[in-house]
Amino acid sequence: MEILNSIITSVNDVIWSYILIFCLVGLGIWFTLKTGFVQLKMLPEMLRVISEGAGKMTKEKEISPFQAFCVSTASRVGVGNIAGVAIAIVTGGPGAVFWMWVIAFFGCATGFVESTLAQIYKIPMGNGSFLGGPAYYIKNVLGQEKIAKLFAILISVTFGLIYVSVQANTIALSLDGFGVNHMLTGLIVAALAGIVVFGGLNRVAKVAEMLVPIMAGIYILAAIVVIIMNISVVPDIFALILHDAFNPQAAVGGGIGTAILTGVKRGLFSNEAGEGSVPNAAATANTSHPVKQGLIQSFGVYVDTWLVCSATAFIVLLNGCYTVGGCVTGIALAQASLANSFGIWASDFLACMIFLFAFSSIVGNYFYAEINISFFGGKTKRNLIIFRCLMVVMVIWGSLAELGIIWNSADLFMGLLSITNLYAISRLGKYAFIALKDYISQRRDGKDPTFDPSVLPDDTGIYAWKSR
Repeated sequence: MEILNSIITSVNDVIWSYILIFCLVGLGIWFTLKTGFVQLKMLPEMLRVISEGAGKMTKEKEISPFQAFCVSTASRVGVGNIAGVAIAIVTGGPGAVFWMWVIAFFGCATGFVESTLAQIYKIPMGNGSFLGGPAYYIKNVLGQEKIAKLFAILISVTFGLIYVSVQANTIALSLDGFGVNHMLTGLIVAALAGIVVFGGLNRVAKVAEMLVPIMAGIYILAAIVVIIMNISVVPDIFALILHDAFNPQAAVGGGIGTAILTGVKRGLFSNEAGEGSVPNAAATANTSHPVKQGLIQSFGVYVDTWLVCSATAFIVLLNGCYTVGGCVTGIALAQASLANSFGIWASDFLACMIFLFAFSSIVGNYFYAEINISFFGGKTKRNLIIFRCLMVVMVIWGSLAELGIIWNSADLFMGLLSITNLYAISRLGKYAFIALKDYISQRRDGKDPTFDPSVLPDDTGIYAWKSR
C-alpha cells in the first residue's frame, strides 16, 4: 500500500505542479474577463434567483433550481471544508487559506460557465426531468465520444467511489473519541447511504434540500461565535494569512510553491469549480434560462469557500492549536480547535456535524455518478444496481483505510477529471458568454428571462430547449 501511495503522490506532483494549476487559474482569469466579472457584477442577481426558487414545489421527477443547488452544495460542503482546510493549514501554512480564496474567486466564473453550458446542452428525459453535464456536451457538441466516455468513467469512479471513501474515512475518524469501531461506523453509514441512493435521483435531491441549509447554517454560526470571542486578534489572523501567502513559514517544505499548491488543491476539492461535477447537478434543474442555473451554481462557490471553508480556517487559526508541519491534522485538529473554544463537548458537536456534512456529500457524490452511468445507456438499471452496491462497499473500505492514500487518491482522480472538463469548457465557453449577454439584455428590459436557442450561432447538441 505504501508503494501504491508513493506512485500516486509522484503522479500528483506532475499533474498539479505543471498542468492543472496553470489551467485552473488561467481559464478562471479568462472566464472572469470574458463575462465582465460575473462573480461580482451579477452577485445581487444570484441572490435574487436563489431566493426565487427556494421552497418551490416540484412535480413527479422534476428537480427545481434550488434543489439542484442543494445537491451540488451537498457534494461541495463536506469534509473538504473541515478536514481539508485543517490539512491545508498544517501542510501549506496559514498562507494556503489565501490561495483557497483566490482559486474560489476565479472559480466562480469557471463554475458559471460550466453550469450554464450544462443547462444549454441538457437532455430531456420526460416528466420534467433532465440529464446533462460534461460527458453530454463533450459528445453532443464537440463530437468526441471517446473523451466523453472517459469523463463519464472518471467522474463515476471519482465521486461515486473515491470521494465517498474520503467522506466515510472522516466520519470514522471523527467518531474515534466515542470509541466507535471503524467497521461499525462503515456499516451504519453504508446502510443509511444505501437507503437514500437506492431511491434514485429525486430522493437524493430531497434529502440534500433538507440537510444542506441546516448543517451549513449551524456550522457557520459556530464559527461566528468563535470569531466574536476572539475579535481582538482577528486583524492579526488576516495579516498572518496574507503574510504567509507570500512568505511561508520555514516548516512549509517547498515554500510558496507548497502554499499555493496546497491551497489550490484543497480549494478545488472543496468548491469543485472547473472539476466538471457541479454541471451534472445544474443540468437536472427545470428552469427558464440556462444562465439562471449558472448564476446559482456560481454562488455555490462563494458559499463553499468564502463562508464554510473560511469558517474552519478561523476556528483553527484563532485557537492556535495547529502546528505547521505537525502531526495533528485533519478532523482531529478541527475538533481540538473547537474544544479549545467551547469545551470538550464541542468535539462531540463537531463529530455530529461531520456526520451530516459527510453523509450529505456521499449522497450528493452518488448523484453525479448515477447521471454519468446513465450516459452509457444499455442496461442502465442493472448497471446502477451494481454501482450502488460498489458504492456501499467503498463506504466500508473508506472507514478502514489510511488517511494518506485516501486523500492522495482523491487528488489524482480530481486532477484527471478537471483536465478533461477544462479542455471542453475552454472550447465551448463562447456559448455561455452569448447566453449571459442575452440574459442581461432581457433583465434590462424588465423581463423574466427565457431562453431561445436561436441566439446561439450553432444549435448542435441542443435538445431540451428546442422542445419547449
